[in-house]
Amino acid sequence: MVRGIVWFRNDLRIHDNEAFYDAIKSCDEILPIYIFDERIFRGYTKFGFRKADRHRTRFVIESIQNLKNNLESLGLHLCIRIGKPEEEIYSIAQQIKSSWVFCNRERTQEEVDVQDALESSLWTIGQELRYYRGKMLYHTADLPFPVTQTPDIFTNFRKEVEKFVSIRKPIALPEQTIRPLSLSIDHGQVPSLSDFNLAEENGDKIVIKGGEDAAIEQLEQYLWGTDRVQSYFETRNQLLGTDFSSRFSAYLAKGCLSPKLVYWKLKAYEEERGSNKSTYWLFFELLWRDFFRLMAKKHGNKIFNLGGIAAKPEINQIANWKIIDKWTQGKTGIPFIDANMIELNSTGFMSNRGRQNVASFFIKDLKQNWIVGAEFFESMLIDYDPCSNYGNWNYIAGVGCDPREERYFNIMTQANRYDPDGEYVKHWLPQLAHINSANIHYPLDEDRKDYCNASVPLSLWK
Repeated sequence: MVRGIVWFRNDLRIHDNEAFYDAIKSCDEILPIYIFDERIFRGYTKFGFRKADRHRTRFVIESIQNLKNNLESLGLHLCIRIGKPEEEIYSIAQQIKSSWVFCNRERTQEEVDVQDALESSLWTIGQELRYYRGKMLYHTADLPFPVTQTPDIFTNFRKEVEKFVSIRKPIALPEQTIRPLSLSIDHGQVPSLSDFNLAEENGDKIVIKGGEDAAIEQLEQYLWGTDRVQSYFETRNQLLGTDFSSRFSAYLAKGCLSPKLVYWKLKAYEEERGSNKSTYWLFFELLWRDFFRLMAKKHGNKIFNLGGIAAKPEINQIANWKIIDKWTQGKTGIPFIDANMIELNSTGFMSNRGRQNVASFFIKDLKQNWIVGAEFFESMLIDYDPCSNYGNWNYIAGVGCDPREERYFNIMTQANRYDPDGEYVKHWLPQLAHINSANIHYPLDEDRKDYCNASVPLSLWK
């Protein structure tokens, strides 16, 4: 009797899951497992933020419930634990006398430390950890260069891969009969927010529901149901509403949605309804995800260091918590910044345009340590992925792979361009609803103090 454990990590799906499918083909019995790593769901970052605050934790809980349901439709029962994966899985592997643990490999330090520790423990009992790929559009073996020689400039990377490297089709579910574990075991339960000392707060809004089913429904709706993909290039910088972007990012980050499935569904859509700059741009965004992941694999922990990938020696290390708290709470007194931060706090989501602006403001105007901002995003974003999050903060901080060293976003110019009538600001800052559109981004001090009790230096308004 060959038994295998499938360790679900950031691949919370049944479709196109290489580790899961190989386990089906290789084993007589399968036990799927998900571990809520206590260091993430109960832990804190270096600067004291929750590693995973309520929005992402809620999203993962919903995704695990959906994964559990989908596995049960195949006759399998998901084993759920809260603890340290390297300890919990090792203990279960001993108990059920499995032969292998199948998982998709992660590449950033914290995740690598966990998988290395588990692999070492499994060796002591004659078991093996078998690694697969789950996060990327391209297989690294198909790239025209080794990872260590990945171009550091995105445009160069794109030119070398998009026209010359084929993207593999999603893997089909094997036809073998799937047999669950025949031994009796406590499978555990899907936890709630309270199990992590978290709770929804007044004003919270759920804008993206977790899970593979919701991910596939969103994919189908965005392409076939609404044709929104046809205008993605024109709408992607909008701020208000739910249809201006694909809303795939959280599903891709937690692996509820395979990037290969997105690509091939997009190709099918283009064949039937036509291609344009917008449909291409959705693929373009998938390329960025692969690029950031390859940068993390190539440069390792540099993406988490103050000097970043560029290893710059003189980077601002200031962390003024009075200023930082105003920024995190959306109380800087700059309406466009504050509206974006309140949206993040209320939903766990922020548009790409908003992220660029609040990050630039934090680094270039408030002159704070960029790692603090990156850690706050790590805590709050439901679509947090270490490679994309820290890659983008490297980019804005000028310590990454951006060919423009001094990239700066003029906040007032951006506000007037992307929120010309102030609809976005007024939505998230209803205290300013009485101000006319011409002045919404330049309220009087008494109006600013009404919602933030702070007066930002006039130099930041230029």
